[in-house]
Amino acid sequence: MWKRSEVMVLGELPKHSVSVAGVVVDSADRVLVIRRQDNGDWQAPGGVLELDESFEDGVRREVAEETGIDVEVERLSGVYKNLSRGIVALVFRCRPRTLAAVTTDEASEVRWMTLDEVRESMSPAFAVRVLDAFEAQAQVRAHDGVNLTRA
Repeated sequence: MWKRSEVMVLGELPKHSVSVAGVVVDSADRVLVIRRQDNGDWQAPGGVLELDESFEDGVRREVAEETGIDVEVERLSGVYKNLSRGIVALVFRCRPRTLAAVTTDEASEVRWMTLDEVRESMSPAFAVRVLDAFEAQAQVRAHDGVNLTRA
């Protein structure tokens, strides 16, 4: 039984942001990546989940907004927490329904990368999201915004 002094008031709870991302894999096992317009980093397309949408709808929307590509969401491949920013990201493996990518206001470049290119081009915290999409089971990881942590 909880003592009244142990129960936090809802307004006192830590706040987290929830984001979704899609690791879009083509028939040659290349992945769709974007170079973010705001910081120049390579990442899988994704962003903040809107309050009124499902996880899958959010992934489809974010990938389309950032790349122009329509996807089929296959499965959850990982859950990642950015400890320094309080962001929880749900990452899904996807398959492209269309292949013609375009640059957008959010993505200065859009391209298909091999896994070796992902390892070379992305920070460890974001490369692992792509690599985990090739694992059989969903992974749960934490990072500081750049590197993975043990927490």
